[in-house]
Amino acid sequence: MTFKELGISPEILKAIDELGFENAMPVQAETLPILLSQDVNLVALAQTGTGKTAAFGLPMIQKMDYSNKETEVLVLCPTRELCIQIANDCKNYAKYINGCTILPVYGGASIDIQIRALKKGVKMIVATPGRMNDLINRGRVDISKIKYVVLDEADEMLDMGFKDDLDNILSQAPEKRNTLLFSATMPKEVENIAKNYMSNPLRVQIGSRNQGSDNVSHYYYLVHAKDRYLTLKRIADYCPDIYAIVFCRTKIETQEVADMLIRDGYSADSLHGDLSQAQRDHVMNRFRHKNIQMLVATDVAARGLDVNDLTHVINYNLPDELDQYVHRSGRTGRADKLGISIAIINLKEKYKIKDIERQIKKEFTKAQIPTGKEVCTKQLFNMIDKVEQVDVNYSEIETFLPDIMKKLEWMDKEELIRKFVSLEFNRFLEYYRGAPDLNVDESRERNSRDRDDSGKGRRGDRGDRGDRDSSYKVGNYQRLFISMGHKDKVVPQRLIGMINDYTQDRDIEIGKIDILDNFSYIEIGADKAEVVIEAFKDKFVQGRPVTVEIAQPRNSTSRDRSSDRRSSDRRNDRRNDRRDDRNSSRNSSGRSSDRRTSDRPSSDRKRTSDRKRY
Repeated sequence: MTFKELGISPEILKAIDELGFENAMPVQAETLPILLSQDVNLVALAQTGTGKTAAFGLPMIQKMDYSNKETEVLVLCPTRELCIQIANDCKNYAKYINGCTILPVYGGASIDIQIRALKKGVKMIVATPGRMNDLINRGRVDISKIKYVVLDEADEMLDMGFKDDLDNILSQAPEKRNTLLFSATMPKEVENIAKNYMSNPLRVQIGSRNQGSDNVSHYYYLVHAKDRYLTLKRIADYCPDIYAIVFCRTKIETQEVADMLIRDGYSADSLHGDLSQAQRDHVMNRFRHKNIQMLVATDVAARGLDVNDLTHVINYNLPDELDQYVHRSGRTGRADKLGISIAIINLKEKYKIKDIERQIKKEFTKAQIPTGKEVCTKQLFNMIDKVEQVDVNYSEIETFLPDIMKKLEWMDKEELIRKFVSLEFNRFLEYYRGAPDLNVDESRERNSRDRDDSGKGRRGDRGDRGDRDSSYKVGNYQRLFISMGHKDKVVPQRLIGMINDYTQDRDIEIGKIDILDNFSYIEIGADKAEVVIEAFKDKFVQGRPVTVEIAQPRNSTSRDRSSDRRSSDRRNDRRNDRRDDRNSSRNSSGRSSDRRTSDRPSSDRKRTSDRKRY
């Protein structure tokens, strides 16, 4: 269906025609007829990259009253990058409409400049929740005449901890407003927003709930953890024209991987929360203009990125929350183009692939990591293809040809080709000479684990649980107590990531992990146990200190139980780990964002039988 058939005004049609838009995407075809003809509450479930900005932006621009300067539309989104992208897109749609002023409002930019722009009158505000809430509390923005509130990427905003900000903003908007909620996934928290702030909303669903895009193919590579970076390099070498986002779990790992790629000669850079806004903008501009082929990023930093034509999304680590995989993979395969999502996993993570498959209702294909010879072949013929397609400036090159011919006349055609190929290709041949096979042989690994099971508690030991609980040292591992558990949203990957970050040592052997309600146990290579304990000293997570100590036998001391009690007493401290946008908006207003509630000791302790095994 074309936009003209949907009833878009001539002024907007002219603008979107210049942008190259003609036919509406599915979410646009579903929502535009409704929003153009009615004032309604709407819940739209659609994947990232399916054209949601135009789905709500076009009708809002067409329906606003431009005879006054009152703000009529407020769009809330999770990140600065998405905020800027939405504002720019809407400005492009409104190119030929006089009086359509659109202002992006986000943390990290001067709040005084934003306040001055608001005083002049703005028809549409596109904002991040932290900065918008700050402006409301300062009395610097008037939303009393708002007609529409749009919540874009609602699930992301809640994941980032903006629930209190959203509640405050929505409670102060007029009751007669209409609310439009767009989300890629629909967890319980998003349903609660719809229930509490929307009356009888219409629902539009493109695809199944929480389902991945049909344009994305999903693959996983099974490797040893130590070979993760080598696998990433081999993927990049096998795909010479790769244009990808590489997702890592932590800021430290993100910077480390980017630094290693740059050191090894790849076109790469990092994007994470420790970068200033100016640095983030610089990196993103380079990436959007394809001056960078691989952007290594954390989930928080990459939220809301709107970059077209990505060939790959690479999960250097799988996300802690499986819902997040939907958002990651949705960065590629946009606008009816095909994309590839790759997960680099080890044997202990393979169970998560099945969980993700159930989540996205798509199957993963197990792929074989290319051999050194396959990489060299791919690179060689990629170079030959470029030679065939290169444009020759005959008028300029002709003047040099006689001297060139004379210089090379002693070589025949075959020798010339050999030297040409060697000049461009020797480094690949040298690097991949004798390159090892990085693929994991699952049957061999299973047999090895079976042999370990009959030994004395080495990695993968599945001995009697009762025996393990009665001893704090198992084989070559030291059993440690950590004062974080299920109620802190701890998962094994998060614990491992913290150990990697705090110790700066990726060679630490990690065995069995037991996560309970308020605390956890983890087996660490005995020679590194004290290193881990020392690394966690004076460390805080979500505003409270973390205790790590050697676990004592349950029948000889109550030390671990008392530690659990201390953990429980501290557990209810208010989370103060706000994201960059919220911090910057709080700091600019001179108020602290560290607000705590009183401690509420909990007596909720689960028995050993309730613990989750990994």
